[in-house]
Amino acid sequence: MWYGESVPNLGRKLAIMNKGGFSWKRFLGISQAKARLSRQIGIPLTRSGRQRKIGAALGCLIPVLALILIARFLLLIK
Repeated sequence: MWYGESVPNLGRKLAIMNKGGFSWKRFLGISQAKARLSRQIGIPLTRSGRQRKIGAALGCLIPVLALILIARFLLLIK
């Protein structure tokens, strides 16, 4: 599709394809360098990426902590 052409109407309003836009950071390679660095060190450089990574780690940790607490509670009862 070319710029300005409409997407086929599938029961919704017509949308126009967006060209995107020019970014100096992409042009100079800053975005690519940040992405490479982030993959190498294993820590996302964006706030949302770090929050997502921490949330995923805590999501896996909660069931383990629950089992440990239950086991300690059962040992205290005996």
